[in-house]
Amino acid sequence: QVQLVESGGGLVQPGGSLRLSCAASGSIVSIYAWYRQAPGKQRERELVAGITRGGSTNYADSVKGRFTISRDVAKNMVYLQMNSLKPEDTAVYYCNAQHAPYDYWGQGTQVTVSS
Repeated sequence: QVQLVESGGGLVQPGGSLRLSCAASGSIVSIYAWYRQAPGKQRERELVAGITRGGSTNYADSVKGRFTISRDVAKNMVYLQMNSLKPEDTAVYYCNAQHAPYDYWGQGTQVTVSS
């Protein structure tokens, strides 16, 4: 069992930055990821970024060069640094942990990009 708690969301102006944090506790995890669900897309969660135990990362094309995922193994923390935010980045952001065959989710944190 893995518990995930996100924090760091909020309201930011276009071009601004936010850092999301995810505190993890429990079992071993192979992959951490951040997903997001935009308004009006209740059935679609988009993969934003992922990071493996070895530190390999991948990003959605829409956030490459703007977002950075990282993890602090000692603190069991995962971060998503978001720069140059755009209105289309507005969504609920979810922390995800995977260790086959299990899949765990946090409760989500709202990010709103608006002037």
